[in-house]
Amino acid sequence: MRSSLLLVHRCLGLASALFLLITGLTGAIISWDHELDEVLNPAMMHSESSGMHQSPLLLAKQVAERYPQVQVSSIPLSIEEGHTLAIGVRPLPNPPDGIKPVKFNQVFVDPVTGEELGKREWGAVWPIDRTNAVSFLYKLHYSLHLPEMWGIDRWGIWLMGAVAIIWLIDSFVGFYLTLPKSVKRPHTKLHKAQSTHAVNQASVWQRWWPAWKMRWNSSKHKRYFDMHRAFGLWTWILLIILAFSAMALNLRREIFMPVMQSAFTLTPTPADLRPRLPVSQQTPPKVDFEQVLEVAVKDARIQGWDEPAGRISYSAAYQLFNVDFYRPDADHGVAGAGHKRLYYDGLDGHYVGKRIPWQGTAGDLIVQAQFPLHSGRILGMPGRVLISVMGLVVAMLSVTGVYLWWKKRKARKASQVIVNEVSISSARLKRLAR
Repeated sequence: MRSSLLLVHRCLGLASALFLLITGLTGAIISWDHELDEVLNPAMMHSESSGMHQSPLLLAKQVAERYPQVQVSSIPLSIEEGHTLAIGVRPLPNPPDGIKPVKFNQVFVDPVTGEELGKREWGAVWPIDRTNAVSFLYKLHYSLHLPEMWGIDRWGIWLMGAVAIIWLIDSFVGFYLTLPKSVKRPHTKLHKAQSTHAVNQASVWQRWWPAWKMRWNSSKHKRYFDMHRAFGLWTWILLIILAFSAMALNLRREIFMPVMQSAFTLTPTPADLRPRLPVSQQTPPKVDFEQVLEVAVKDARIQGWDEPAGRISYSAAYQLFNVDFYRPDADHGVAGAGHKRLYYDGLDGHYVGKRIPWQGTAGDLIVQAQFPLHSGRILGMPGRVLISVMGLVVAMLSVTGVYLWWKKRKARKASQVIVNEVSISSARLKRLAR
């Protein structure tokens, strides 16, 4: 069985190594996506204007009037001092006649003067420059930028979800292979069973302990082997969490939610209850952002929420408005499980549901925890540091795994050559002896 599992570990590891190398390195970087984006793009992100901020809804309306070939999709309602307003837009699949389509999905506006300071396509594949470098890596991390085919734009997301499943299985197989081989012992007398049991238990740990250690003064091959095994053991729980949460995020509707629904009682969100529309059917809302926000603020007060509205967005894929309520100084990462949110229908603006983070059934809490766990933001700044380190560990495990396979393959080929040469020499000697 052990030899079969070793073959499984080798095949699964080789199949996923390149993908995990990419996702590990990109994950280590995008833990700091907002900070890096601000460093690379200060002209778009920062505003030096002083004075009273204009209404974000008014500024978004001006953007929509300036670019009739786009549909506003996201409007921040709370703006940090010294920062710009990043308005999300969605290029219309069928722009008005005579108007060229655009290739940007974010417009940055000075909140005081209303001046447009820049625009970009978040997640653009090419050309890569300082404006979209971080978003390129972010999208590469979970989708590889695979293009849309047959009207489906989720091929890359599905592929990386499948890689996460392989990674999850391989993590368990690899863990089993680190366990010490069982030692056959002669049968003992019945009255000695309890004393020998304690000895046997201690010997198992003693035989397993070397797998957790590094032999720094050994050969290069042994050091790489120890890195692959020991780092995998010490970080195994975190690797399982990362692999499982990656699967949950990429294959939420396809696998994760069906499995969770079979095991737990869940409270679905309105988005979970609606089919995802193909791009060709994703239309603008029939009601204004202002109307929805006015109703949402009233509903939030009825709910007893005292947080201000922080963002309003429209998802054309589900024809839903989302209105998020949070304090500007809140940890948005932990709220990555979700700010308090109200949902409204995009066709007539009627209320369709709500989501409150960290409330609900046990299954609800597991579902909500996946992004905060995967990003490390559930632990705040220390969690983000940990995820960056884990990204490098994942990349290292991939590289050392391929290296060990290549060295063994090379050694096997060399051994086979020697065996063949010996066989040829033996055959010649036999012919000469005749």
